[in-house]
Amino acid sequence: MSGEVIVVKDIEKIIREVNGTMAIEGMPITKADEDRIRNCLRDNDKYEKTLRELVKKHTVTTDIIYDR
Repeated sequence: MSGEVIVVKDIEKIIREVNGTMAIEGMPITKADEDRIRNCLRDNDKYEKTLRELVKKHTVTTDIIYDR
C-alpha cells in the first residue's frame, strides 16, 4: 500500500471477495476479520503492525531436536 487511497466501495468489494474465497474453503471470515481488513486497507502502519501480530500469533515454536 504505497500511499494510494482506497475508496470505501472498493474496501467492501475486497472484503466480499475475501469472504467468498474463504467460504469456499469452509472458513468464512468473522466480523473481527472484516474490521481488521478495513483497518489494514485504510492505514499502512496498521497493516504492518497487524501483519506482525498475526505472524507472531500463528507461529509455533518447538524444542524438538532431530538427530540425523
